[in-house]
Amino acid sequence: MPPISNLHVSDLNTMNLDNFRLQLGGKEYVPIVIGGMGVNISTAELALSAERLGGIGHISDAEVMFVCDQLFGTSYVSEKRKKYADNINNPDKSLVQFDLEQLAEAQKRYVSHTIGQKSGNGAVFLNCMEKLTMNNSAATLKVRMEAAMDAGIDGITLAAGLNLRSLELVSGHVRFRDVKIGIIISSVRALAIFLKRAVRLNRMPDYIVVEGPLAGGHLGFGPDDWQTYSLKSIVAETIEFLKKENLDIPVIPAGGIFTGTDAVEYLQMGASAVQVATRFTIAKEAGLPNEVKQHYINAVDADVEVNTASPTGYPMRMLKQSPTLRYTMKPNCEGLGYLLENGGTCAYIDAYQRALESKAPDGRMTVTGATCLCTGMARYDCWTCGSSVSRLKETTNRLPDGSWQIPTAEDIFMDYLLSEEHAIRRPALEKQP
Repeated sequence: MPPISNLHVSDLNTMNLDNFRLQLGGKEYVPIVIGGMGVNISTAELALSAERLGGIGHISDAEVMFVCDQLFGTSYVSEKRKKYADNINNPDKSLVQFDLEQLAEAQKRYVSHTIGQKSGNGAVFLNCMEKLTMNNSAATLKVRMEAAMDAGIDGITLAAGLNLRSLELVSGHVRFRDVKIGIIISSVRALAIFLKRAVRLNRMPDYIVVEGPLAGGHLGFGPDDWQTYSLKSIVAETIEFLKKENLDIPVIPAGGIFTGTDAVEYLQMGASAVQVATRFTIAKEAGLPNEVKQHYINAVDADVEVNTASPTGYPMRMLKQSPTLRYTMKPNCEGLGYLLENGGTCAYIDAYQRALESKAPDGRMTVTGATCLCTGMARYDCWTCGSSVSRLKETTNRLPDGSWQIPTAEDIFMDYLLSEEHAIRRPALEKQP
């Protein structure tokens, strides 16, 4: 295609995302990246849909041992719970550890299962969250990353943290310079800190995902000031910073990109692709139960909040109706425990203990200040979403029974790719029995 500078304004108004391509590591991709939504919302099937269509799809390794139990009938969670059964009533979780050999086995199983089904020209990446500290942050992160590389993952996106040590942890792996590695940042300051470490290792990131304040799930902003930032300004600052540093690294905006035209506007700014997620939460291939997908489509703006319920300390955007916000259950760290900080602490354990001490005479109790995110995500009770979730009803068809048609991942992907002037193409209406 001709350079943007040689195009007329009228041409820009009718361009679609298919006019662009992402150049990454000598390969060319459709510039659509599906974000890695855990726990298993971004399923292998969803990631493979993007890969088949020439884009990039993420899987997430959030609670990978639990996910393997659901997919393959393994018993990682029950074995861990049995091992630490005597500790269930103890608020001190410092002894609860993951078996690193089993963790590596689960990661390889899940990644191999996905990579083995690739059929297109795209790629499958892994979203790897630093904040999954697992009461042994460095060792468990190293195992997760190296096992994914062993299993053939195309790329790893470092998420939920500054990831200052992440590259060093795997610098000795045979695929350290072969696998694509990117990082999610929400400010140029965070990027600059990460790049200082990358320079020391002579291993720069292959791509940078710039996630803005309108994204779903954990946000890289303060709980009270996220409204003061905008994705476009952060993307522009990032592109300018890289230019000043003479670094040619693809920039991939994320958060609030609802139409293909939204995406084109970022590529016209100099971005190389876009990462999208909220519209894919309701895809047939996504892991959310169908009744939860209906909740997402029925959502209105007033249903969305940014709260501090996550024990990670990061603010989260989710639907107010999320069942996890009403949890009063005993922490399930012996079986899960993915968010245990080093030393076995967790904000939900503290909140639960406070509630126990002040519960009513009839046994009723209210846990405030944090939720059990490990259980909430595993049960699909934590309904994280982007700020544009209320617009999902624009993207599909109302059925005669009042429910909404669930589109395929291809329906959504192709609408992003071919949409012009912010138009949204609904999927073909399914025949009703």
